[in-house]
Amino acid sequence: MSKAVIKKIFSSQLRINMISGSFMSIVNIAISVIAYPIYINFLGYEKYGVWLVLTTVLSFAALGDLGIGTAVMKLVAEKKGKGDFLSIQNCITTALALLFISGTIIFVILMLLRHPIVTIFKLNDENSQMVLWLFPYIGIICIYTFMTQVLQAALSGFGRMDMANYIRSFSQGIQVAVSGVFLSCGYGVKAMLIGSLVCCATIHLLTMLCIGRIARLRIFNISNLNYAHLRNLLRFGGTVFSGTLINMLLAPFNKLMLTRYAGVSVLPVYEIVDKASMSVRSLIEAGLRALLPEISNISSQTTREAESRVNSIYTSALKIIITFGTTLFGTLFFLSPFIFSIWFGENFAKTMPTAFRVMLVGTFMSLLSVPAYYTLMGTNQVTHCLASHVIQSIVNFITISFIVIFIHTLDVQQVVLAVATGMSLSSIYLLTTMRIKMKNSFTKK
Repeated sequence: MSKAVIKKIFSSQLRINMISGSFMSIVNIAISVIAYPIYINFLGYEKYGVWLVLTTVLSFAALGDLGIGTAVMKLVAEKKGKGDFLSIQNCITTALALLFISGTIIFVILMLLRHPIVTIFKLNDENSQMVLWLFPYIGIICIYTFMTQVLQAALSGFGRMDMANYIRSFSQGIQVAVSGVFLSCGYGVKAMLIGSLVCCATIHLLTMLCIGRIARLRIFNISNLNYAHLRNLLRFGGTVFSGTLINMLLAPFNKLMLTRYAGVSVLPVYEIVDKASMSVRSLIEAGLRALLPEISNISSQTTREAESRVNSIYTSALKIIITFGTTLFGTLFFLSPFIFSIWFGENFAKTMPTAFRVMLVGTFMSLLSVPAYYTLMGTNQVTHCLASHVIQSIVNFITISFIVIFIHTLDVQQVVLAVATGMSLSSIYLLTTMRIKMKNSFTKK
């Protein structure tokens, strides 16, 4: 696709947001390349696996998110187009209050159930005690993360997703640096906790500064609480949340099954290939996240011109993926053994390249459906996005359950195969749905 065509279809700020997302994904991959060897070198596979168990268990605190972050991004984008900054202020305040309450409730429930939950993972006594000791601190950080996600979503809704991307990547770099320093000082798993806290605080401070430069909002004023905005947030966010909930339950299920049938020491291998393949996907997908606020803004105008522009943006985004994604994923597929052997050196695990290749197939298929996902969501047809999550999860769950029941064993390769299969079928559903929807009007509410 020529540069002239891209400039015609994508607005200037949209191009900036898209480019920043892809560029920051490269930065994030570089951070991960540095981070994983550091963590494994100081903690070892077992202790790092314990940290992953801890974050996996407490990821259930994300139940308190309710899909509000995505709803805030969409609603702020719509209100900004109308110049209604009072509604934006009320929306952000209401979202923060809602997430604080819901997050606290979920955190209390998890604290009450922490002992039976940790027992499920069959950790030894030493590792179990470590997880239980760190449990409440990570839980508090999870709630803090909800708050920062709302602020980041608001900044993106204002059309400055580029700034949100820069802040997030910079903060992750700070997290690795801080964790590395404390790991070298012998703090062990506690160093990971400290790094996570510093990361959240950095995102909070920098995002607030950026929002303040765009508009003078009093978002921490309790008088901003608004029932109408609460209803809108829950109505749109509830559907998004359902999909997020399904995905959130899927990751712990995979890790739980691996821990029970293969041991905690294999979790880092699964975590690394999963994160690595998703990081490759994000090189393109991160740029496409800017489609959601852009399409949300356009689709609020019920005109044929708006409909045509939405369709053009979708088609162009899909062509970008096919053009650049095929080369990127194909190259990494063939070079994966060499890359992982160089990356981890003495800590290289032979199962990594094969598992990574399988995940690459699944993530590429998933990437193809990203424009459809954000277009459907931006045009208020979010139920199809939920359906795609359901398909992926059901396929994943059935595949792993079948392996365990009939083969009586489970390894990393089998789990990533289940994940990749679910991603592929989910992507096929979204692409088919989008093809049908393009024949109809996206502007119907």
